[in-house]
Amino acid sequence: MLDVWGEANVAAAIGLVGGILLGLAARLGRFCTLGAIEDVLYGGSDQRIRLWIAAIGFAIIGSFGLMAFGLFDPAQSFYLARTWVPIASIAGGLLFGYGMALAGNCGFTALARLGGGDLRSFVIVVVIGMSAYATLSGPLAWVRVNILPESTLAAEPNGIAHMLGNLTGISTPFIGIGIGLSAVVYAMSNRTFRKDKSNAFWSFIIASSVIIAWAGMSYISRTGYEDLAVVSHTFSAPIGESILYGMTSSGRSLSFGIGSVAGVWIGAFAGSLIKGHFRWEACEDPRELRRQIFGAAMMGVGAVVALGCSIGQGLSAFSILSFSAPVTFAAIFAGAAFGLRQLIVGFGRAHT
Repeated sequence: MLDVWGEANVAAAIGLVGGILLGLAARLGRFCTLGAIEDVLYGGSDQRIRLWIAAIGFAIIGSFGLMAFGLFDPAQSFYLARTWVPIASIAGGLLFGYGMALAGNCGFTALARLGGGDLRSFVIVVVIGMSAYATLSGPLAWVRVNILPESTLAAEPNGIAHMLGNLTGISTPFIGIGIGLSAVVYAMSNRTFRKDKSNAFWSFIIASSVIIAWAGMSYISRTGYEDLAVVSHTFSAPIGESILYGMTSSGRSLSFGIGSVAGVWIGAFAGSLIKGHFRWEACEDPRELRRQIFGAAMMGVGAVVALGCSIGQGLSAFSILSFSAPVTFAAIFAGAAFGLRQLIVGFGRAHT
């Protein structure tokens, strides 16, 4: 298959399949980072954050299950292969979370909303891609390189399960699967969450997108010759990569990230048609558009600094229990909470 289709094209197809699953989950399963945080803080509901936890649990079980059968080595992922820089996770996560609140959604959700006809999200997607690449290899790269400590190749995998395995002598896959099961049990312990069967279904679908990515890209790494990185879904730099491919495709190859971005849009478009929710929308308030542009720019910068967005760190890195994942996701939550409070409540003194 690799000889016939080409390794880059197969990688793009793997990203496309997983992206479609994520796009469907966003439109049909209400999978949304900011929505989950807003529900917890202001909606009095933890159902969507439990969906996220269940998805993480299933993804951990699947990822370490692949490891147990020799089908995936998490240490091949840069989340574990590079040394962890805590200040980058915290600073980048806070910036991303605050920008997410200002923009009204993250890069992944913006793609999903674009699939439903929301043209405001088109602006967010473009700005995220541009700011991510400006920080990764453009005019902001030198600031990032000179201010933040450099991440180097790690002597040992930077993962929670790997660390516990080294300390206890217990099998790393066994520890990972145990942690994943604990997350699923916690999410399912809520009766309201458990009663809605769609929660278990969509959390499994979300996790499947990550498991397919790890399994597929590991297969290419084992059998191919092009030395493609073993990656999973994230939606900041790949958006910029997709924009560049759209402009210069004759000089570039397809990639997992490009397929993933396209897949989310396709899945979300299909989901919006299934629900009958597709409609064209645009921004009528210049102040709202200005806020969304600034927020999107912050997300692009923050995701590159933190080495992942709410999906990259909050799902893909979590699935292999990277040290950076819980810290980055906590920082994203804190940044979003600050931004939501500014937008919803304000910081003026309350009048009694």
